[in-house]
Amino acid sequence: MDLDPLLLSRVQFALTIGFHFLFPPISIGLAWLLVILEWLGWKRGDGAYVAAGRFFGKILGVTFAVGVATGIVMEFQFGTNWAEYSKFVGDIFGAPLAAEGLFAFFMESTFLGLYLFGRNKVSKGVHWFSILMVAVGATISAFWIIVANSWQQTPAGYIVQNGRAELLSFWDAVFNPSTFHRFFHTIIASLIAGAFIMGGLAAYLVLKNKGGDAARKALFIAVVFGLIVSMAELFPSGHFHAEQVARTQPEKFAALEGLTHGTTHAPIILFGIPIEESSALRAVIDVPGMLSYLAYGSAEAFVPGMADLQAAGYPTPPFVATFVSFHTMVGLGMYFIGFMALGTLLLMKKRLYETRWYLKLLLWSIPLPLLACQFGWIVAEVGRQPWVVYRVLKTADAFSTNVSGGEILFSIIMFSLIYLVLGILYIFILARIVKRGPAGEGGA
Repeated sequence: MDLDPLLLSRVQFALTIGFHFLFPPISIGLAWLLVILEWLGWKRGDGAYVAAGRFFGKILGVTFAVGVATGIVMEFQFGTNWAEYSKFVGDIFGAPLAAEGLFAFFMESTFLGLYLFGRNKVSKGVHWFSILMVAVGATISAFWIIVANSWQQTPAGYIVQNGRAELLSFWDAVFNPSTFHRFFHTIIASLIAGAFIMGGLAAYLVLKNKGGDAARKALFIAVVFGLIVSMAELFPSGHFHAEQVARTQPEKFAALEGLTHGTTHAPIILFGIPIEESSALRAVIDVPGMLSYLAYGSAEAFVPGMADLQAAGYPTPPFVATFVSFHTMVGLGMYFIGFMALGTLLLMKKRLYETRWYLKLLLWSIPLPLLACQFGWIVAEVGRQPWVVYRVLKTADAFSTNVSGGEILFSIIMFSLIYLVLGILYIFILARIVKRGPAGEGGA
């Protein structure tokens, strides 16, 4: 059997990154929510918030540990399966990855230890500061990772010499055209994930009559916070990020919007069934002119389509995967806004804690923001193909030529088994924490 090393390398990278990317959004989102809970517990002297903080702090600790374990694999793959890529981008990526490790990860892990084990051993102010530094460290860590990835999307501040990219301007490379848009979009997505896991687990505790005021107050914070960040993900974050993609990655933009031929008054597609062979849609529901207006501020603006870009010599990404992933992500985003808005309405009517169908649905919705993050990652990475560095280095030229398909297949099987065990263990530990419920004052 002929085992294609390039295909298998891509499968392995998708598997390991996809699994790892389940945990950073939870860590970032929960950390910032814990900043709020611990602040309220400290300043109001409210034991319910303290109990909620202790409960969700345990979940943060477990999530952080699994995220670190799975993240190590990600960076090792660059040297094993993607040697040509590593050789090409090494001069660019060295600085942001070193900054992520030295200034962000160590700060995050150090203060997390203080937060988890320093309660009642340090002052309340120092304890709150420790979770604040965890949240800041996690966010800075995400920034440097996104800097590296964004450079692949919109490379800047470099020159190609001797077959590799060499850094000309650290500032231009870090603050390339997509960095800030992608950073804020990813961080807000993480805050949504944190709101849903906190809200969903608090809803479970309310349904089971566990946790008392701690569960109800955590649910209150999660629903209100979730509504704010869900709306922010659509606007301004999503809107400005889409504008940036339209201007800097037109092939991706045409594919995710399902635009085959360029036109003025380009429509925005609300629904369509994509056909890979023809890069076309059927059963289309659209809003004429809206895509031109949202992307360029005028319905008269011309938006290039996939056929136009291919004719100009720019290959377009796989159509179905890009289009479906984008529209599923957007659909989930609209669900988050509507669902949290309904929860806020129930709060205002003082019916949230008694509306059992809503609490059950909130519990079952916990995985949906993580699913949206996965679809967003697919849009970003598949939508960039066939390039690993946009319009500079193709994915087909970036993999390790001295690693056989059989070796990669073996590692895929081993990683799959390890991740399966890690996933089961993670869920088992979370289930034990949730079964015990919040402890201490205000938790009963």
